[in-house]
Amino acid sequence: MSVRKLAMVAFRGLFLVLLGMLAADLSGLLAVPWWLNFLPAVLAYALVILVNRWGGAPDKPGVVREPLEVAPPITGRWSALNSPADRTPSHGVHSYGQTFAIDILAEPEPGVRPGFRWFWPIARRPEAFPAYGAPILAVADATVVRVEGRQRDHLSRTSLLGLLYLMTAEAIVREVSGIRRILGNHIVLDLGNGTYAAYAHLQHGSLTVREGDRVHAGQVLARCGNSGNSSEPHLHFQLMDGPDPDGARGVPFTWTGIGVPGNGQTFEAPPAVTAPA
Repeated sequence: MSVRKLAMVAFRGLFLVLLGMLAADLSGLLAVPWWLNFLPAVLAYALVILVNRWGGAPDKPGVVREPLEVAPPITGRWSALNSPADRTPSHGVHSYGQTFAIDILAEPEPGVRPGFRWFWPIARRPEAFPAYGAPILAVADATVVRVEGRQRDHLSRTSLLGLLYLMTAEAIVREVSGIRRILGNHIVLDLGNGTYAAYAHLQHGSLTVREGDRVHAGQVLARCGNSGNSSEPHLHFQLMDGPDPDGARGVPFTWTGIGVPGNGQTFEAPPAVTAPA
């Protein structure tokens, strides 16, 4: 087990200790100074900071890799969010191999995608968003090495109350529950030469592949959903150097004919090169 994997396991364990100490303190079973209850959380985040300082897995040498060119994972008109074109790590942390990850949202035409609302509606059904149900494609010829497709698609978190819930209670529960609950329904492909592609937040029941399958560039793997740690239907895509996001480092990518779109940039992905399976 890599040092990075051990760090993430310890991170979750410390949060479980925190919850246990708080419960024991509130019930009167544990009599300690109030601040001591939060020591596990301090240690947990200290672990994350150390992992981030090393820029990925501290048990591996810091090798700088050139961006790998792959086909786009979608077709049509989309926009980028949390893009590595603007900063790395793109999501603020190196955890889960997401140093060069990108989030993309379907924008078939201006004004179609529901925007953020301060108060109402608090949440929307995933079907209200144009990304929901969009086909997700293999970016290269590859082997499927990881599949999860049993989690539900939840309501959006695109209001003030929704975001507060996502960033506090829901985020803690998902972190403690592990990478499966963070990525939601997801697929990991082995592209060869030590590079893996991860697709997260896929639609429940839409996955068309199983572990061990060989896929071809442009083949439909699943459909875009709103499972896992997601505020609205979108695709989270990343390349990494291992099949397990808990222990992997991010790998930079570029999409053929597109490059790496920046935050807020709208781009058009051409139809898939090969016919969908």
